[in-house]
Amino acid sequence: MFRVVLFLATNMAMIVLLGIAMSLPGVDSRTSSGLLVMAAIFGMGGAFVSLAMSKWIAKKSTGAQVSVSPRNQTEQWLQDTVRRTAEQAGMNMPEGAAFESPDLNAFATGMKKNDVLVAVSTGLLQHMAKDEVEAVPAHDISHLACGDMVTLALVQSVLNTFVILLPGLAANVINNFLNSDEEGGGLGFFWIHGCTYRA
Repeated sequence: MFRVVLFLATNMAMIVLLGIAMSLPGVDSRTSSGLLVMAAIFGMGGAFVSLAMSKWIAKKSTGAQVSVSPRNQTEQWLQDTVRRTAEQAGMNMPEGAAFESPDLNAFATGMKKNDVLVAVSTGLLQHMAKDEVEAVPAHDISHLACGDMVTLALVQSVLNTFVILLPGLAANVINNFLNSDEEGGGLGFFWIHGCTYRA
């Protein structure tokens, strides 16, 4: 609940800031409104689309194989470890997967707490002791149980919005100054007259 309140408060602060930015001299209101809509769609919407697709992207990019029925003792042990850890965290059984990599690596992702993927590399399974390996999915599951993936998506959506909107507003202001008439001045006016005086 606190996360939702914080997100709403952050969005309200963004709206106020963007309202101030759009009222600056030299900002075309039609362009700024279009930028705001684009920032909302691609900035905020994009972060949640990536989160919704995160399991599919992770499986495709790493080649992670979800073990529905374990093929060996190691996979059975890993599945039991993930199940036990998820139950302790009050979650449904995640999809457990292994992916081929010599690196000691693991990750967890998913949009909803009870529909997640936990994957470990073959390098991690081969080079770490069982009690060390147990700590890795436990760490990843704790992130999922606390909703850290959603929190990061919220933060990313705010950052995406600013990354899209602010350069667009700056470009709009500069363009309006450069296109201003000779009487009005602006950056173009000073650049043109500066070149004339030097000549």
